[in-house]
Amino acid sequence: MPELIKLEEPTLLFGHNQGMEDPRDGLALFGTLDVGQVYGIRAGVVGTSEGIRRYKDWVRKIQQPLYETETIEHRPIYPGFETTFKIPWKPEPLVERVITDSELDECVHLGDQHLRVFKTVDVYSSRILDADVKEEKKVDIWFVIVPERVWKYCRPQSKVEAARRVTSDESMSSKRGKRLLKEPSMFEEENVAAVPYQYEVNFHNQLKARLLDKKILTQIIRETTIAPEEFVNDSGRLLRQVDTPSAIAWNLSTAVFYKAGGRPWKINNIREGVCYIGLVFKRDETNIDPRYACCAAQMFLDSGDGVVFKRVDGPWHIPGTNTFHLSAEAAKNIVGTAVDAYKEHHEAHKPPKELFLHGRVQFDDEEWRGFSQAVDAGTNLVGVRIRDESHFKLFRKQTRAVLRGTAYVRNWRTAYLWTKGFIPRLQTYPGRAVPKPLLIDVCRGSAEITTVLRDIMALTKLNYNTCVFADGAPVTLRFANAVGEILTAGPIKDVPPLPFRHYI
Repeated sequence: MPELIKLEEPTLLFGHNQGMEDPRDGLALFGTLDVGQVYGIRAGVVGTSEGIRRYKDWVRKIQQPLYETETIEHRPIYPGFETTFKIPWKPEPLVERVITDSELDECVHLGDQHLRVFKTVDVYSSRILDADVKEEKKVDIWFVIVPERVWKYCRPQSKVEAARRVTSDESMSSKRGKRLLKEPSMFEEENVAAVPYQYEVNFHNQLKARLLDKKILTQIIRETTIAPEEFVNDSGRLLRQVDTPSAIAWNLSTAVFYKAGGRPWKINNIREGVCYIGLVFKRDETNIDPRYACCAAQMFLDSGDGVVFKRVDGPWHIPGTNTFHLSAEAAKNIVGTAVDAYKEHHEAHKPPKELFLHGRVQFDDEEWRGFSQAVDAGTNLVGVRIRDESHFKLFRKQTRAVLRGTAYVRNWRTAYLWTKGFIPRLQTYPGRAVPKPLLIDVCRGSAEITTVLRDIMALTKLNYNTCVFADGAPVTLRFANAVGEILTAGPIKDVPPLPFRHYI
Protein backbone atom coordinates (compact mmCIF):
# COMPACT_ATOMS: atom_id res chain seq x y z
CA MET A 1 0.00 0.00 0.00
CA PRO A 2 2.83 2.54 0.51
CA GLU A 3 2.38 5.47 -1.86
CA LEU A 4 3.43 9.08 -2.31
CA ILE A 5 0.54 11.51 -2.84
CA LYS A 6 0.02 15.25 -3.13
CA LEU A 7 -2.95 16.75 -1.28
CA GLU A 8 -4.73 19.80 -2.64
CA GLU A 9 -4.17 23.04 -0.74
CA PRO A 10 -7.23 23.69 1.50
CA THR A 11 -9.09 26.94 0.97
CA LEU A 12 -10.48 29.35 3.54
CA LEU A 13 -13.88 31.04 3.49
CA PHE A 14 -14.15 34.83 3.64
CA GLY A 15 -16.82 37.47 3.08
CA HIS A 16 -19.45 36.90 0.36
CA ASN A 17 -18.80 33.11 0.73
CA GLN A 18 -15.60 33.35 -1.28
CA GLY A 19 -12.79 30.85 -0.88
CA MET A 20 -9.08 31.58 -1.20
CA GLU A 21 -5.85 29.76 -0.35
CA ASP A 22 -4.02 32.71 1.23
CA PRO A 23 -5.75 34.56 4.11
CA ARG A 24 -4.22 37.86 2.98
CA ASP A 25 -5.74 37.45 -0.50
CA GLY A 26 -9.13 36.64 0.99
CA LEU A 27 -9.13 39.57 3.42
CA ALA A 28 -7.92 42.05 0.82
CA LEU A 29 -10.41 40.96 -1.87
CA PHE A 30 -13.52 39.92 0.06
CA GLY A 31 -13.14 41.07 3.66
CA THR A 32 -13.68 39.08 6.83
CA LEU A 33 -16.04 36.15 7.30
CA ASP A 34 -17.86 37.87 10.18
CA VAL A 35 -19.39 41.17 9.11
CA GLY A 36 -21.33 43.21 11.65
CA GLN A 37 -20.07 41.20 14.64
CA VAL A 38 -17.46 43.82 15.51
CA TYR A 39 -18.20 47.55 15.30
CA GLY A 40 -14.75 48.91 16.06
CA ILE A 41 -11.69 48.45 18.25
CA ARG A 42 -12.31 49.99 21.69
CA ALA A 43 -8.75 50.05 22.87
CA GLY A 44 -7.10 50.59 26.21
CA VAL A 45 -3.35 51.22 26.28
CA VAL A 46 -0.89 50.86 29.14
CA GLY A 47 2.80 51.69 28.86
CA THR A 48 5.36 54.44 29.29
CA SER A 49 4.56 57.81 27.75
CA GLU A 50 6.91 57.03 24.85
CA GLY A 51 5.41 53.56 24.44
CA ILE A 52 1.89 54.99 24.21
CA ARG A 53 3.07 57.59 21.67
CA ARG A 54 4.61 54.84 19.53
CA TYR A 55 1.35 52.85 19.71
CA LYS A 56 -0.65 55.87 18.47
CA ASP A 57 1.81 56.57 15.66
CA TRP A 58 1.64 52.95 14.53
CA VAL A 59 -2.17 52.83 14.51
CA ARG A 60 -2.16 56.00 12.37
CA LYS A 61 0.34 54.35 10.03
CA ILE A 62 -1.74 51.21 9.43
CA GLN A 63 -4.74 53.23 8.27
CA GLN A 64 -2.86 53.59 4.97
CA PRO A 65 -1.56 50.91 2.58
CA LEU A 66 1.80 49.37 3.49
CA TYR A 67 3.91 47.57 0.91
CA GLU A 68 7.46 46.74 -0.04
CA THR A 69 9.30 48.80 -2.63
CA GLU A 70 9.72 45.63 -4.70
CA THR A 71 6.68 43.49 -5.50
CA ILE A 72 7.11 40.07 -3.87
CA GLU A 73 4.39 37.43 -4.07
CA HIS A 74 4.86 36.18 -0.51
CA ARG A 75 4.85 39.78 0.82
CA PRO A 76 1.45 41.08 -0.36
CA ILE A 77 0.35 44.70 0.10
CA TYR A 78 -1.46 45.55 3.33
CA PRO A 79 -4.42 47.71 2.13
CA GLY A 80 -5.01 49.52 5.45
CA PHE A 81 -6.94 48.44 8.54
CA GLU A 82 -10.37 49.93 7.88
CA THR A 83 -10.18 49.09 4.18
CA THR A 84 -9.51 45.43 5.01
CA PHE A 85 -11.56 44.82 8.15
CA LYS A 86 -14.37 47.36 7.53
CA ILE A 87 -14.31 48.69 11.10
CA PRO A 88 -12.63 51.74 12.66
CA TRP A 89 -9.54 51.61 14.87
CA LYS A 90 -8.78 55.09 16.10
CA PRO A 91 -5.23 56.06 17.13
CA GLU A 92 -6.53 57.72 20.29
CA PRO A 93 -7.38 54.93 22.76
CA LEU A 94 -10.56 54.88 24.77
CA VAL A 95 -8.52 54.62 27.98
CA GLU A 96 -4.80 55.01 28.58
CA ARG A 97 -2.67 54.45 31.65
CA VAL A 98 0.88 55.79 31.88
CA ILE A 99 3.71 54.01 33.69
CA THR A 100 6.71 56.14 34.66
CA ASP A 101 10.21 55.03 33.71
CA SER A 102 11.41 55.29 37.30
CA GLU A 103 8.57 53.06 38.52
CA LEU A 104 9.40 50.47 35.89
CA ASP A 105 13.14 50.58 36.57
CA GLU A 106 12.58 49.84 40.25
CA CYS A 107 11.09 46.49 39.22
CA VAL A 108 12.98 45.32 36.11
CA HIS A 109 16.39 45.68 37.77
CA LEU A 110 15.66 43.54 40.82
CA GLY A 111 18.20 40.74 41.21
CA ASP A 112 15.65 38.12 42.33
CA GLN A 113 14.02 36.91 39.09
CA HIS A 114 10.74 35.90 40.72
CA LEU A 115 10.29 39.27 42.40
CA ARG A 116 11.46 41.05 39.25
CA VAL A 117 8.86 39.48 36.97
CA PHE A 118 6.03 39.49 39.54
CA LYS A 119 6.45 43.18 40.40
CA THR A 120 6.86 44.21 36.76
CA VAL A 121 3.66 42.37 35.88
CA ASP A 122 2.01 44.04 38.86
CA VAL A 123 2.88 47.49 37.50
CA TYR A 124 0.91 46.74 34.31
CA SER A 125 -1.88 44.56 35.70
CA SER A 126 -2.72 46.99 38.52
CA ARG A 127 -3.30 49.77 35.97
CA ILE A 128 -5.54 47.53 33.89
CA LEU A 129 -7.55 46.22 36.83
CA ASP A 130 -7.97 49.71 38.29
CA ALA A 131 -9.31 51.03 34.99
CA ASP A 132 -11.58 48.01 34.60
CA VAL A 133 -13.27 48.89 37.90
CA LYS A 134 -13.27 52.69 37.77
CA GLU A 135 -13.70 53.59 34.10
CA GLU A 136 -17.23 53.88 32.70
CA LYS A 137 -15.84 53.37 29.20
CA LYS A 138 -15.45 49.66 28.67
CA VAL A 139 -12.42 48.43 26.75
CA ASP A 140 -12.43 45.47 24.31
CA ILE A 141 -8.67 44.93 24.26
CA TRP A 142 -5.83 46.26 26.39
CA PHE A 143 -2.65 46.95 24.45
CA VAL A 144 0.32 46.35 26.72
CA ILE A 145 3.27 48.23 25.21
CA VAL A 146 6.55 47.04 26.71
CA PRO A 147 10.00 48.59 26.32
CA GLU A 148 12.99 46.41 25.53
CA ARG A 149 14.19 46.21 29.12
CA VAL A 150 10.99 44.40 30.11
CA TRP A 151 11.52 41.87 27.33
CA LYS A 152 15.21 41.52 28.21
CA TYR A 153 14.93 41.05 31.96
CA CYS A 154 11.51 39.41 32.39
CA ARG A 155 12.00 36.11 30.61
CA PRO A 156 13.12 32.69 31.90
CA GLN A 157 16.87 32.52 32.51
CA SER A 158 17.31 36.31 32.13
CA LYS A 159 19.74 38.05 34.48
CA VAL A 160 20.40 41.69 35.39
CA GLU A 161 23.95 42.98 35.00
CA ALA A 162 25.77 43.58 38.29
CA ALA A 163 26.02 47.32 37.63
CA ARG A 164 22.21 47.60 37.34
CA ARG A 165 21.17 44.92 39.82
CA VAL A 166 19.03 45.93 42.82
CA THR A 167 18.92 43.64 45.85
CA SER A 168 15.77 43.00 47.89
CA ASP A 169 15.17 41.87 51.47
CA GLU A 170 12.02 39.96 50.39
CA SER A 171 13.85 37.07 48.74
CA MET A 172 12.77 33.46 49.30
CA SER A 173 13.73 30.19 47.67
CA SER A 174 11.53 29.01 44.81
CA LYS A 175 11.11 25.61 46.45
CA ARG A 176 9.94 27.19 49.69
CA GLY A 177 7.43 29.38 47.84
CA LYS A 178 5.92 26.40 46.02
CA ARG A 179 5.69 24.37 49.22
CA LEU A 180 3.80 27.18 50.98
CA LEU A 181 1.17 27.05 48.24
CA LYS A 182 0.38 23.45 49.22
CA GLU A 183 1.20 23.76 52.92
CA PRO A 184 0.47 27.35 54.06
CA SER A 185 2.40 28.85 56.95
CA MET A 186 0.82 29.83 60.27
CA PHE A 187 2.08 33.35 59.56
CA GLU A 188 0.05 35.10 56.86
CA GLU A 189 2.87 37.50 55.97
CA GLU A 190 5.01 34.52 54.95
CA ASN A 191 2.23 33.21 52.70
CA VAL A 192 1.95 36.64 51.05
CA ALA A 193 5.73 36.82 50.56
CA ALA A 194 5.64 33.41 48.85
CA VAL A 195 3.18 34.43 46.11
CA PRO A 196 5.79 35.73 43.57
CA TYR A 197 7.57 32.36 43.77
CA GLN A 198 4.44 30.49 42.77
CA TYR A 199 4.39 32.06 39.29
CA GLU A 200 6.46 31.38 36.19
CA VAL A 201 9.24 33.89 35.53
CA ASN A 202 7.79 34.90 32.16
CA PHE A 203 6.20 38.33 31.75
CA HIS A 204 3.89 37.35 28.89
CA ASN A 205 2.53 34.16 30.45
CA GLN A 206 2.23 35.57 33.96
CA LEU A 207 0.36 38.70 32.87
CA LYS A 208 -2.12 36.62 30.87
CA ALA A 209 -2.57 34.21 33.78
CA ARG A 210 -3.19 36.92 36.37
CA LEU A 211 -5.91 38.55 34.25
CA LEU A 212 -7.75 35.35 33.30
CA ASP A 213 -10.30 35.40 36.12
CA LYS A 214 -11.36 38.93 35.06
CA LYS A 215 -11.67 37.81 31.40
CA ILE A 216 -9.56 40.77 30.30
CA LEU A 217 -8.19 40.53 26.75
CA THR A 218 -4.66 41.77 26.10
CA GLN A 219 -2.30 42.25 23.18
CA ILE A 220 1.31 42.50 24.33
CA ILE A 221 3.54 44.43 21.92
CA ARG A 222 7.22 45.30 22.12
CA GLU A 223 8.04 48.90 21.27
CA THR A 224 10.69 47.73 18.80
CA THR A 225 8.03 45.81 16.86
CA ILE A 226 5.97 48.86 15.97
CA ALA A 227 8.76 51.49 15.91
CA PRO A 228 12.00 49.68 14.97
CA GLU A 229 13.40 52.79 13.26
CA GLU A 230 13.57 54.57 16.62
CA PHE A 231 16.00 52.02 18.06
CA VAL A 232 19.40 52.16 16.37
CA ASN A 233 23.00 51.67 17.46
CA ASP A 234 25.88 54.11 17.08
CA SER A 235 26.44 53.08 13.47
CA GLY A 236 22.80 53.71 12.58
CA ARG A 237 21.75 50.06 12.32
CA LEU A 238 18.55 48.74 13.85
CA LEU A 239 19.04 47.27 17.30
CA ARG A 240 16.53 44.56 16.44
CA GLN A 241 15.74 43.05 13.05
CA VAL A 242 11.97 42.72 12.71
CA ASP A 243 9.61 41.63 9.95
CA THR A 244 8.48 44.02 7.23
CA PRO A 245 5.94 46.75 8.16
CA SER A 246 3.26 45.11 6.00
CA ALA A 247 3.77 41.68 7.62
CA ILE A 248 3.60 43.16 11.12
CA ALA A 249 0.42 45.03 10.18
CA TRP A 250 -1.20 41.87 8.76
CA ASN A 251 -0.35 39.80 11.84
CA LEU A 252 -1.36 42.28 14.55
CA SER A 253 -4.50 43.46 12.74
CA THR A 254 -5.81 39.93 12.30
CA ALA A 255 -5.13 39.08 15.94
CA VAL A 256 -6.84 42.27 17.14
CA PHE A 257 -9.93 41.66 14.97
CA TYR A 258 -10.22 38.13 16.35
CA LYS A 259 -9.79 39.28 19.94
CA ALA A 260 -12.46 41.91 19.41
CA GLY A 261 -14.92 39.10 18.69
CA GLY A 262 -14.81 38.45 14.94
CA ARG A 263 -13.72 35.50 12.83
CA PRO A 264 -11.40 36.60 10.02
CA TRP A 265 -12.01 33.34 8.13
CA LYS A 266 -12.85 29.66 8.58
CA ILE A 267 -12.09 26.41 6.78
CA ASN A 268 -13.97 26.11 3.49
CA ASN A 269 -15.99 22.97 2.66
CA ILE A 270 -15.49 21.37 6.06
CA ARG A 271 -17.54 18.26 6.72
CA GLU A 272 -20.72 18.86 8.70
CA GLY A 273 -20.81 17.52 12.24
CA VAL A 274 -17.07 17.15 12.68
CA CYS A 275 -15.32 18.24 15.87
CA TYR A 276 -11.61 18.38 16.75
CA ILE A 277 -10.09 18.36 20.23
CA GLY A 278 -6.43 19.02 20.84
CA LEU A 279 -4.85 17.62 24.01
CA VAL A 280 -1.51 18.94 25.24
CA PHE A 281 0.23 18.22 28.53
CA LYS A 282 2.58 20.60 30.30
CA ARG A 283 4.53 19.96 33.47
CA ASP A 284 3.36 22.21 36.28
CA GLU A 285 6.59 23.76 37.54
CA THR A 286 4.69 25.58 40.30
CA ASN A 287 3.92 22.22 41.96
CA ILE A 288 6.45 20.41 44.14
CA ASP A 289 5.22 17.03 42.87
CA PRO A 290 7.29 16.26 39.71
CA ARG A 291 4.47 14.08 38.35
CA TYR A 292 1.99 16.95 38.35
CA ALA A 293 0.97 18.26 34.97
CA CYS A 294 -1.79 20.28 33.37
CA CYS A 295 -3.78 18.79 30.51
CA ALA A 296 -5.02 21.62 28.31
CA ALA A 297 -7.76 20.83 25.80
CA GLN A 298 -9.44 22.91 23.18
CA MET A 299 -12.23 22.18 20.76
CA PHE A 300 -12.84 23.37 17.22
CA LEU A 301 -16.28 23.10 15.69
CA ASP A 302 -17.19 22.67 12.04
CA SER A 303 -18.39 26.29 12.05
CA GLY A 304 -14.89 27.50 12.89
CA ASP A 305 -15.93 28.98 16.23
CA GLY A 306 -17.03 27.77 19.66
CA VAL A 307 -13.54 27.12 20.96
CA VAL A 308 -13.71 25.73 24.48
CA PHE A 309 -10.87 25.06 26.91
CA LYS A 310 -10.65 22.72 29.84
CA ARG A 311 -7.91 22.29 32.43
CA VAL A 312 -7.42 19.02 34.24
CA ASP A 313 -4.54 18.81 36.71
CA GLY A 314 -3.12 15.62 38.15
CA PRO A 315 -0.16 13.23 38.35
CA TRP A 316 -0.25 12.58 34.61
CA HIS A 317 3.51 12.58 33.98
CA ILE A 318 5.26 9.21 33.85
CA PRO A 319 8.61 9.71 35.68
CA GLY A 320 11.71 9.02 33.60
CA THR A 321 9.80 9.46 30.32
CA ASN A 322 8.39 12.23 28.20
CA THR A 323 4.88 10.76 28.23
CA PHE A 324 1.67 11.75 29.97
CA HIS A 325 -1.57 9.83 30.46
CA LEU A 326 -4.91 10.75 32.03
CA SER A 327 -6.98 8.60 34.35
CA ALA A 328 -10.22 7.22 32.91
CA GLU A 329 -12.25 9.65 35.03
CA ALA A 330 -10.23 12.68 33.93
CA ALA A 331 -10.43 11.59 30.29
CA LYS A 332 -14.20 11.22 30.54
CA ASN A 333 -14.51 14.61 32.22
CA ILE A 334 -12.45 16.50 29.66
CA VAL A 335 -14.16 15.07 26.57
CA GLY A 336 -17.60 15.14 28.20
CA THR A 337 -17.25 18.88 28.79
CA ALA A 338 -16.32 19.40 25.15
CA VAL A 339 -19.24 17.30 23.86
CA ASP A 340 -21.69 19.23 26.06
CA ALA A 341 -20.30 22.49 24.69
CA TYR A 342 -20.67 21.17 21.14
CA LYS A 343 -24.34 20.39 21.75
CA GLU A 344 -24.91 23.89 23.12
CA HIS A 345 -23.46 25.42 19.95
CA HIS A 346 -25.43 23.12 17.64
CA GLU A 347 -28.90 24.39 16.71
CA ALA A 348 -30.51 20.97 17.17
CA HIS A 349 -28.34 20.19 20.24
CA LYS A 350 -27.05 17.10 18.48
CA PRO A 351 -23.75 15.40 19.33
CA PRO A 352 -20.93 15.46 16.75
CA LYS A 353 -20.94 12.83 14.04
CA GLU A 354 -17.16 12.58 14.17
CA LEU A 355 -14.83 13.56 17.02
CA PHE A 356 -11.07 13.55 16.44
CA LEU A 357 -8.71 13.65 19.40
CA HIS A 358 -5.28 15.04 18.52
CA GLY A 359 -2.35 14.34 20.84
CA ARG A 360 1.43 14.01 20.77
CA VAL A 361 1.49 10.56 22.40
CA GLN A 362 -0.58 7.43 21.93
CA PHE A 363 -3.65 7.05 24.13
CA ASP A 364 -3.53 4.13 26.55
CA ASP A 365 -6.40 1.75 27.35
CA GLU A 366 -7.53 3.59 30.49
CA GLU A 367 -7.63 6.96 28.73
CA TRP A 368 -9.50 5.58 25.75
CA ARG A 369 -12.09 3.95 28.01
CA GLY A 370 -12.77 7.34 29.59
CA PHE A 371 -12.95 9.11 26.23
CA SER A 372 -15.33 6.48 24.85
CA GLN A 373 -17.67 6.78 27.85
CA ALA A 374 -17.99 10.53 27.26
CA VAL A 375 -19.34 10.38 23.68
CA ASP A 376 -22.72 9.36 22.31
CA ALA A 377 -23.19 6.01 20.60
CA GLY A 378 -23.59 7.67 17.21
CA THR A 379 -20.29 9.56 17.37
CA ASN A 380 -17.27 8.12 15.57
CA LEU A 381 -14.41 8.70 18.01
CA VAL A 382 -10.91 8.70 16.51
CA GLY A 383 -7.57 9.13 18.28
CA VAL A 384 -4.75 10.63 16.22
CA ARG A 385 -1.15 10.94 17.34
CA ILE A 386 0.74 13.83 15.70
CA ARG A 387 4.41 14.37 16.27
CA ASP A 388 7.42 15.93 14.52
CA GLU A 389 9.59 13.53 12.57
CA SER A 390 13.26 14.51 12.27
CA HIS A 391 14.80 11.36 10.75
CA PHE A 392 12.69 10.95 7.60
CA LYS A 393 13.29 13.50 4.81
CA LEU A 394 12.15 13.85 1.22
CA PHE A 395 13.94 15.75 -1.55
CA ARG A 396 12.90 16.93 -4.99
CA LYS A 397 15.16 16.58 -8.01
CA GLN A 398 15.14 20.33 -8.41
CA THR A 399 16.78 22.67 -5.93
CA ARG A 400 13.40 23.68 -4.50
CA ALA A 401 12.01 22.19 -1.29
CA VAL A 402 9.40 19.42 -1.28
CA LEU A 403 5.88 20.68 -1.99
CA ARG A 404 3.66 21.50 0.98
CA GLY A 405 0.88 18.91 1.09
CA THR A 406 3.10 16.00 0.03
CA ALA A 407 2.33 12.84 1.98
CA TYR A 408 3.92 9.43 2.14
CA VAL A 409 1.16 7.00 3.12
CA ARG A 410 2.85 4.03 4.79
CA ASN A 411 -0.33 2.07 5.47
CA TRP A 412 -4.00 2.62 6.22
CA ARG A 413 -3.23 4.04 9.69
CA THR A 414 0.13 5.82 9.36
CA ALA A 415 1.55 8.51 7.09
CA TYR A 416 4.16 11.26 6.89
CA LEU A 417 2.75 14.68 6.01
CA TRP A 418 4.75 17.72 4.89
CA THR A 419 2.84 20.75 6.17
CA LYS A 420 5.90 22.88 5.41
CA GLY A 421 7.45 23.14 1.98
CA PHE A 422 7.37 24.97 -1.32
CA ILE A 423 4.07 26.82 -1.83
CA PRO A 424 3.11 27.48 -5.47
CA ARG A 425 0.89 30.45 -4.55
CA LEU A 426 3.84 32.17 -2.89
CA GLN A 427 6.43 30.83 -5.32
CA THR A 428 8.75 30.14 -2.42
CA TYR A 429 9.41 27.96 0.59
CA PRO A 430 9.05 30.28 3.64
CA GLY A 431 11.72 28.51 5.66
CA ARG A 432 15.43 27.83 5.87
CA ALA A 433 16.07 24.23 6.93
CA VAL A 434 15.02 21.18 4.91
CA PRO A 435 11.27 20.71 5.58
CA LYS A 436 10.50 17.96 8.09
CA PRO A 437 7.22 16.01 8.04
CA LEU A 438 4.68 15.29 10.73
CA LEU A 439 4.21 11.63 11.60
CA ILE A 440 0.46 10.99 11.62
CA ASP A 441 -0.80 7.85 13.31
CA VAL A 442 -4.47 6.85 13.67
CA CYS A 443 -3.82 5.04 16.93
CA ARG A 444 -7.41 4.54 18.10
CA GLY A 445 -10.73 4.23 16.31
CA SER A 446 -11.13 4.14 12.56
CA ALA A 447 -10.91 6.79 9.85
CA GLU A 448 -9.58 7.06 6.30
CA ILE A 449 -5.95 8.13 6.53
CA THR A 450 -6.33 10.55 3.59
CA THR A 451 -9.30 12.21 5.33
CA VAL A 452 -7.20 12.66 8.48
CA LEU A 453 -4.36 14.16 6.44
CA ARG A 454 -6.67 16.63 4.67
CA ASP A 455 -8.14 17.71 8.01
CA ILE A 456 -4.69 18.33 9.48
CA MET A 457 -3.66 20.34 6.41
CA ALA A 458 -6.76 22.53 6.82
CA LEU A 459 -6.16 22.97 10.56
CA THR A 460 -2.71 24.43 9.86
CA LYS A 461 -4.51 27.48 8.42
CA LEU A 462 -6.64 28.48 11.42
CA ASN A 463 -4.12 30.45 13.50
CA TYR A 464 -5.89 33.78 14.05
CA ASN A 465 -2.94 35.10 16.04
CA THR A 466 -1.03 35.68 12.84
CA CYS A 467 -1.78 36.13 9.16
CA VAL A 468 0.40 33.79 7.15
CA PHE A 469 -0.33 31.22 4.47
CA ALA A 470 -0.14 28.31 6.94
CA ASP A 471 1.57 27.00 10.07
CA GLY A 472 3.55 23.81 10.33
CA ALA A 473 1.36 22.41 13.14
CA PRO A 474 -2.44 22.02 13.22
CA VAL A 475 -4.19 24.60 15.34
CA THR A 476 -5.53 21.91 17.68
CA LEU A 477 -2.07 21.27 19.10
CA ARG A 478 -0.58 24.74 18.59
CA PHE A 479 -3.38 26.51 20.44
CA ALA A 480 -3.74 23.90 23.18
CA ASN A 481 -0.01 24.20 23.82
CA ALA A 482 -0.36 27.98 24.22
CA VAL A 483 -3.23 27.44 26.63
CA GLY A 484 -1.10 25.08 28.70
CA GLU A 485 1.66 27.71 28.90
CA ILE A 486 -0.74 30.20 30.48
CA LEU A 487 -2.58 27.75 32.74
CA THR A 488 0.68 26.56 34.31
CA ALA A 489 2.13 30.06 34.73
CA GLY A 490 0.75 30.34 38.26
CA PRO A 491 -1.75 29.08 40.84
CA ILE A 492 -4.81 29.64 38.65
CA LYS A 493 -7.98 28.10 40.02
CA ASP A 494 -11.66 28.02 39.08
CA VAL A 495 -11.24 29.75 35.72
CA PRO A 496 -14.16 28.79 33.45
CA PRO A 497 -13.57 27.55 29.88
CA LEU A 498 -12.60 30.57 27.79
CA PRO A 499 -12.01 31.16 24.07
CA PHE A 500 -8.43 31.06 22.86
CA ARG A 501 -8.34 34.84 22.43
CA HIS A 502 -7.75 35.12 26.19
CA TYR A 503 -4.54 33.11 25.99
CA ILE A 504 -2.62 34.66 23.06
